[in-house]
Amino acid sequence: MTRTVLVRVLVVAVVVVVLVLAALWAFQRRLIYLPDARPLPAAASVLPGAEDVRLRTADGLELGAWYVRPSGRDPAATVLVAGGNGGNRAGRVPLAAKLAQAGLAVLLLDYRGYGGNPGDPSEAGLALDVRAAHRFLTEDRRVPPGRLVYFGESLGSAVVTELALEHPPAGLLLRSPFADLAAVAAEFYPYLPVRLLLRDRFPVKEQVARLRVPTVVVVGGRDSIVPPSQSREVAAAAAARLVEVPGADHNDPVLLDGPELVGAVRSLVPR
Repeated sequence: MTRTVLVRVLVVAVVVVVLVLAALWAFQRRLIYLPDARPLPAAASVLPGAEDVRLRTADGLELGAWYVRPSGRDPAATVLVAGGNGGNRAGRVPLAAKLAQAGLAVLLLDYRGYGGNPGDPSEAGLALDVRAAHRFLTEDRRVPPGRLVYFGESLGSAVVTELALEHPPAGLLLRSPFADLAAVAAEFYPYLPVRLLLRDRFPVKEQVARLRVPTVVVVGGRDSIVPPSQSREVAAAAAARLVEVPGADHNDPVLLDGPELVGAVRSLVPR
């Protein structure tokens, strides 16, 4: 191979790499956020006793959410549920039903772009969305902060952890949390400079270390999406109680509404 040909090959290779990295920069959020954007039915048709509520974000979006109270009694506490990066609130109905049966009120939040909501998800956008949910509970429904528990599932763990820095709850439940988004992205794209490319950071481990809130971390022992070691790092940084479900993968039903998970939430309810 002549020197001229070699130079041309190297130039082409560099151009290809630059184009690939530019595409990843531009379209990365389509890889991170996997919403089910379809409109949802009325809350009461899928979750008996639930109501449809609207949340107004600081940047002017109106988001749909579902709110349910326990039947026939005042709730012992209210749980703000922030889901993971996929699906929508309909997939969290079994969890809400179990928590309501346990005497808790529940708000199932859908982020912008999820469940028929307007907008496109981003780290900054989800922070505004969860604050709209917090305002609804504390201002519209008059829930005292001392009776509010945050529940974050996977990516939602980052969302509620960041909220807790500004508005500390009575308790914080983190299910399958990652150390930060770059750390979990590197598991899937080990040959890419993900820390340089990522626009959204979600630094869970760094943020939980600054909290002084009763915290429980629930982790599946065979999680194939978020390495269990990262969830254990988060638990250590938060000085949290760790509940590990042996053999459970990231999306197994036991990590959606299993007894260990429900029990972990109940353990955070103020006496």
